[in-house]
Amino acid sequence: MIFLPRGKAAAILFTLVFVFLCDVCAKVEDDPSTDRYIIEGKVFPWENGASPGWQVMTHVMANGGERYGFLKEDGTFVISNVPSGSYIIEIVNPNYAYEPVRVEINSKGKFRARKLNLVQTSQVVQVPYPLKMRPFAPFRYFQAREQWRVTDFLFNPMVLMMILPLLLIMILPKVMNDPETRKEMEELNNLTLYNMPEMSEMITSFLSGSEKQKSKAIKVTKKRQ
Repeated sequence: MIFLPRGKAAAILFTLVFVFLCDVCAKVEDDPSTDRYIIEGKVFPWENGASPGWQVMTHVMANGGERYGFLKEDGTFVISNVPSGSYIIEIVNPNYAYEPVRVEINSKGKFRARKLNLVQTSQVVQVPYPLKMRPFAPFRYFQAREQWRVTDFLFNPMVLMMILPLLLIMILPKVMNDPETRKEMEELNNLTLYNMPEMSEMITSFLSGSEKQKSKAIKVTKKRQ
């Protein structure tokens, strides 16, 4: 075994660690995938006016909470230390809804922002970058109570079943008093009565037909015997 003085051993160990760290740093610089970028934009409040301190209640979220960004007083935000890739940027506010945006960063550091479309992923609608996020609707946590209306009462099925017969009873006598309509009704009744056969004739014809069929069957059986 070779024993070195403490001073020389420490110097050799320090040089080895320094060389190793330099090698690692060189590899990190050569690898483009380790580059970090910044996603920036601006969030606008509701046009009709925003509550004071809305910047504190609003924050920016990337990919469902992987990274966060917070607003400044003027509404601008920055999400730092972001590698290249695709990110869904969402604005979280308890009072207003914002449309999410997809931001894509390639390996060369070029940015492209487009509307998020989970149904038709191939459809690309670009939006300007840096981002400009505007609310499109306020949140409605409670449903408005329905109010009573007269039309609801009139179009109720039970009410219609009661009113329609009354209307028919009131209108039909007036219609029957008209001589022309009365003549038409009488003609229709006469035609129906003339064309319809009597029940006795129908029964006798049916029974006579069945008796004829029975007699024919008896004759056939006798001939076979």
